[in-house]
Amino acid sequence: MTLTAMASMRAGRLPLLLCLTLSACMVGPDYHRPDAPVPVTYKELQGWTIAEPQDATDRGPWWSIYRDPELDRLERQVNVSNQTVKEFEAEYRNAVALVQEARAGLFPTVGLTTSVTHGPGFGGGGRSSSNVSTASTATTTGGGGGSGGGGGAPVTQYSIEGSIDWTPDVWGRIRRQVESQVAAAQVSAADLANAQLSAQMTLAVDYFDLRAEDSLTDLLRRTVAAFDATWRITHNQYLAGTSSLADDVEARAQLEGARAQLVGVGVQRALFEHAIAVLTGHPPAELTIPFGLMPGAVPALPPGLPATLLQRRPDIAAAERQMQQENALIGVQVAAFYPDISLSTLGGFVGSPLSQLFTAANRIWSLGASASETIFEGGERSAAVAAARATYDQSVANYRQTVLSALQQVEDELASLRILAQQAAAEQVAVDATQRAVDVLLNQYRAGTVAYTAVVTEQTALLSDQQTALSIQQSRLTASVDLITALGGGWTTGALPNRNSLQTWDPSVAHPPAPTTVSQ
Repeated sequence: MTLTAMASMRAGRLPLLLCLTLSACMVGPDYHRPDAPVPVTYKELQGWTIAEPQDATDRGPWWSIYRDPELDRLERQVNVSNQTVKEFEAEYRNAVALVQEARAGLFPTVGLTTSVTHGPGFGGGGRSSSNVSTASTATTTGGGGGSGGGGGAPVTQYSIEGSIDWTPDVWGRIRRQVESQVAAAQVSAADLANAQLSAQMTLAVDYFDLRAEDSLTDLLRRTVAAFDATWRITHNQYLAGTSSLADDVEARAQLEGARAQLVGVGVQRALFEHAIAVLTGHPPAELTIPFGLMPGAVPALPPGLPATLLQRRPDIAAAERQMQQENALIGVQVAAFYPDISLSTLGGFVGSPLSQLFTAANRIWSLGASASETIFEGGERSAAVAAARATYDQSVANYRQTVLSALQQVEDELASLRILAQQAAAEQVAVDATQRAVDVLLNQYRAGTVAYTAVVTEQTALLSDQQTALSIQQSRLTASVDLITALGGGWTTGALPNRNSLQTWDPSVAHPPAPTTVSQ
């Protein structure tokens, strides 16, 4: 063999020797975040402006932008009492504990065994009673048993042995498992934030739906009062003989129909109030929300650049962390191709009597090392690596689809807010015009120049236009909440627990490192 070949062999063995010496090698691919399909700007942002008031932006929880104390009071109960959020919080604590469980494999296992054995001497056939714990096989040196050919007296033997067993993480299998579990814990933290944001969003939507019912109640009360005044005019004219019985009956029917509609509003309001109670973790009987109208302004957070969604959305963060989790598991499967190396040591004392147990003559010890490698397994390990890579590719596709869906949601809500604002302005013009028509026709009816049916028709049209205006305002508020949610509700990836805090958490502590909650 030439010197060049021998040098080449030594160079080839050098990485292996370093791995064995330092236990610092980690097989498998290192994680790099794949690119996501993110545009430069939002398509629907052109022509869209943030409604007043803007001075409430970024001054507290995201819902404070609506300046509603009752909404603020209810939202703050979500993270404390919502049972779905509590479920995800428990899941997160479990994920953190699994990090510690995986990390424990990096350290040696230390054991202690004690035993007392009472029995006949060599050659004896007497009885024995024993309390024996299993220990590693060791060679005993020194006193303890007698040595004679005949039956000896019963002997009591004592032993105390300590053992250390360690499997060095030469190929990085355990460290890849820790890496995977850390990423899984961060996935769980992001899922928790997403659950909080979802519950907060649902509560806000239900709250504005309830306020829409209150505003409808207010509208119908005013409508009933107006219809009642109109009926009294018609009734007095009927009594005076200047109008027909048909006009009087029609006006009364219109009035009672509005009253019936007013009563029916209470059903939907009660349902929304019950839903809000459950979201805040309370039985419906324990929550009563006082009457109030919908906000007149429809604020929204500035959307920023599309690229910021990668840091602002907890669901995107969860999908991204899942990619690292699956990437690390590829390394776990690759490590299965390499031999398992184990080290063990045992030391202690065995002998009798107890007063002389801890002497040099009774000392025992052993050292051991082993390596095992599967020679043939029919392609099982190769298939496991291929499966892990396929699962990783699946997580990449899921991440990119999550980003696309998030971009779609922002675009949808930007379009909704822009178009609904235009519709609200047009509807308000219709309401004002119809109101003027009602006033004119009612004066003409009093003067006897038009029939009452013209008044009824226009009043019905006015009520319909006013209800449509309320519905548009309700949709604008809902779209505003949806946009804030689509933008992450003020959450950022900086709220995720970092790798160091997850790995150094002491399980004896009551709570694991808590991620920053959404708008808390």
